[in-house]
Amino acid sequence: MAKHETFHYKTPEELEKTLKQLGLSLPMAEDTHILAEPLRAGNIIFKNRLGIAPMEGADSLPDGSPSEFTLRRYKNEAIGGSAVIWFEAISIVEEGRSSKTQLLLTKENLEAYKKFTSEIKEAGIKANGFAPYLIMQANHSGRYSNPDNTPAPMIAYRHPYLEQFREADDSCIVTDDYLKKLEEKFGEASRLAKEAGFDAIDIKSCHGYLLAELSSAYTRPGLYGGSYENRTRLLKNGIRAAKVYEDDHFKVTSRLGIFDGYEYPYGFGVEENSGTEPRLSEPIRLVKELYEELGLGFVDLTMGNPYATTHVTRPFDHGKYPPEEHPLEGIYRMISGIGEVKRSVPGIVIFASAPTYLRQYADIYSAGAIEQGYCDGMLFGRMAFADPDYANEIIKNGRIDPKKVCLTCGKCGDLIRAHKPTGCVIRDAKTFMPFYKEFLEIKKTQPSNFRG
Repeated sequence: MAKHETFHYKTPEELEKTLKQLGLSLPMAEDTHILAEPLRAGNIIFKNRLGIAPMEGADSLPDGSPSEFTLRRYKNEAIGGSAVIWFEAISIVEEGRSSKTQLLLTKENLEAYKKFTSEIKEAGIKANGFAPYLIMQANHSGRYSNPDNTPAPMIAYRHPYLEQFREADDSCIVTDDYLKKLEEKFGEASRLAKEAGFDAIDIKSCHGYLLAELSSAYTRPGLYGGSYENRTRLLKNGIRAAKVYEDDHFKVTSRLGIFDGYEYPYGFGVEENSGTEPRLSEPIRLVKELYEELGLGFVDLTMGNPYATTHVTRPFDHGKYPPEEHPLEGIYRMISGIGEVKRSVPGIVIFASAPTYLRQYADIYSAGAIEQGYCDGMLFGRMAFADPDYANEIIKNGRIDPKKVCLTCGKCGDLIRAHKPTGCVIRDAKTFMPFYKEFLEIKKTQPSNFRG
């Protein structure tokens, strides 16, 4: 059968038939009742098992404050009934922004964020009787730093594959002194996030950004490369700095990439001679240490690099390139890897990622993953762009509305890369189709800007 084909499964039985042909099995539940159940992580109780995954909107104001587009998006998600809103990447330093339109939290725009989080919580309370739990994702874009909409990479080490898409040389390698100072910046970001009204801060280490790249910095000398202890130093010390501000309500967490998709020594979650097959001994060790030694009560796990291995991060029907595998193989890899970590560290609460490709079956898949012990909750990314009400549809009606689901067409990703306000071009065409047409015009004249 074709490695890649458009999603066409009209019944669960048709989906199951293709899975069998591929030699795969995905967890599927009979119903979705477990998704409506509360979830406890220490003294934090999430109202249900559903959350919004981080999806950048490329719609900040020049100083990094949220715009009306940003507020509209998150209020709609709060109204939609998800217990958790895991915010998009918010930069902690100007030089680490992915674009002029990426959110940035500073002491100068703190009041704007206070108003922002307050309005989001109020929208959730008014619509559903509870405020969603808001997690700020603290990030440094590293290799993908682009603060003036011009690439200004700050890399952990030279990566021959990635440098095909974004040029970098030895002068782009960040120093140990810079990384040491960055540890303190995560502490400052935690204080600001708490004052801004967020309920938690995520010290982000996934998707090819700086902390994630350090996790595979086998060839880097010094305090932040080589050994496992060195490669995880910035993440752990950033978490320690952030936890100074933790209390009974405000928590520290992390969104972790457990597999990058590159061969050793250029990716995390592989070993020498394992090729691109996941070998999760180090990711498991890291999650165990974050739980047992640093006291993280919950994490979100993901894979891949959306700039270069998009099919690993979020399997799709249409994208920048044709993958060499069927999208269902990507779904299987994701949930199998997350399940392996969960079985190895059962005490920590784990949110899984990337259910959206399964469209109208994403709900019974998520329920099945929880019932069968792969994870404790599920975060939806692209689906929330297309249908921010998906959680209430599942909780109140038992199933997601098949007429509103994401079609994994990749157009939202095009808008992000074009630094345009981002949302679903198909389901919210009135708002986002004009921006998409602008993107198409830019692509005609500047095609090199959209290589990766």
